[in-house]
Amino acid sequence: MSTDNTRPEPPVTSPSIIVLTLARRVEAELNTALAPLDLTVARLALLGHVASLPGASFSELARMGGVTVQSVHTGIRALQSAGLVRDLTARAGSASEIELTSEGAALLGRAHEVIVGVDERMFGPEADPVHQEIARTIRRAFAGGD
Repeated sequence: MSTDNTRPEPPVTSPSIIVLTLARRVEAELNTALAPLDLTVARLALLGHVASLPGASFSELARMGGVTVQSVHTGIRALQSAGLVRDLTARAGSASEIELTSEGAALLGRAHEVIVGVDERMFGPEADPVHQEIARTIRRAFAGGD
């Protein structure tokens, strides 16, 4: 048995693992906060993509979300059933033109308020100082024009 009481050096921390871990925490927080709106992060992302590119095809939406076309078809069917999007062409063999309904746009507005709340809790003035610094760095990195 060793009598050496020195502790080993802490492991080198991987930025990839840190970002992945934080992303999973943020996703969990968002999913919990979005649940009362009957939304998940995935459904919110699909709604946001439809809003940002009205008339987008299923293929374009799949590329934007990094998912399969089949996943987009399934997601859009669920959003249509909920009255949140509509397909303006909806004919077999025709390219789809998907857009938000007024209900979908209203839900996106409410979801934005939820996101602001999660951002405040996770990255705002009362959050862990490391998280605050991460938020500042992200905002600077994506502010553009720099």
